[in-house]
Amino acid sequence: MGGAGSVTPRTIAELLVKIGAVELRTDPEQWFTWTSGARAPIYCDNRMIMGFPAERAQVADALAAAIRASFPDAELIAGTATAGIAPAAWVAERLGLPMAYVRGKAKEHGKQKRVEGRPLRGERVVVVEDLISKGGSSAESVEAVREEGGKVIGVQAIFSYGLGAAAKRFAALGVPHQSLSSYDALLEVVPMDDATRRVLLDWRAR
Repeated sequence: MGGAGSVTPRTIAELLVKIGAVELRTDPEQWFTWTSGARAPIYCDNRMIMGFPAERAQVADALAAAIRASFPDAELIAGTATAGIAPAAWVAERLGLPMAYVRGKAKEHGKQKRVEGRPLRGERVVVVEDLISKGGSSAESVEAVREEGGKVIGVQAIFSYGLGAAAKRFAALGVPHQSLSSYDALLEVVPMDDATRRVLLDWRAR
């Protein structure tokens, strides 16, 4: 993560743990099922950040600083529906930039748009995600922005699991991506015993 001042991946990981956004389940029978259908022993609910004003401001400032440093020529911020909409709004306000959001699918009425906000006319766009798992929603959002006339110059997330599937997707898209915090940082700060740590490390290595 670049340009976020004294905020580090560990700082954001500690913040997520502090507000109760991270939950672990070591029993495979009780693992979480992600939107992608993947099952995992960990769930990071970044939507919870909205409910904690001080932490929300810290994350918003860090996101804005990271985008300012890595994508200084950004002209529009686009949030992914639904969890990326709020962080995108925080960032757009701090950077004084227009904002849009990307629907999961085109609405079936009206103009049937995927990207809501002002029409895109070649603006350089940064897509904001709450987290990156396998990169599927990010890829769909990037493609939707491109289809509606925007030029995606990067994807900025709050948290990333660092999975190989996501890296391959972004490489295929030709779009750089970064996050404020990471799975490795989370493993450093979440209280757990050795058996739990082994489950989490083995899961990611699959």
